[in-house]
Amino acid sequence: MSKQSNVQVFRITAARKGLNEDIRARQRRYVIAMSVRTVSVILAATLWNVERPVALVALVLGIGLPYIAVVIANGGREKAPAPQASFVAAPSRLVIAPPRREGSAASAPEDMATGAATTL
Repeated sequence: MSKQSNVQVFRITAARKGLNEDIRARQRRYVIAMSVRTVSVILAATLWNVERPVALVALVLGIGLPYIAVVIANGGREKAPAPQASFVAAPSRLVIAPPRREGSAASAPEDMATGAATTL
């Protein structure tokens, strides 16, 4: 195996959501907003003769919510993360020398540096 020194590593947390997951989330938000709108229109109709100020607030919510829901649903995907934040340096691996065997005829690198020889 060859050792690659300039390898870019991607952070998985900086990855975008998948397209299907993004569309599903936007559809879910739209359905929730339209459910709230339906409840507010029904509430406005039932409270019109009982509590007119509450009915007016519910009616305004029922009228304004579709526009807000469509704008949110068609807002598009989230912005791509900055490239600097999505790359990290690959961790360097420490090189560990193999253990010395006792009784070996070959001298260890430390012994060669000091000039001492290993004898049997």
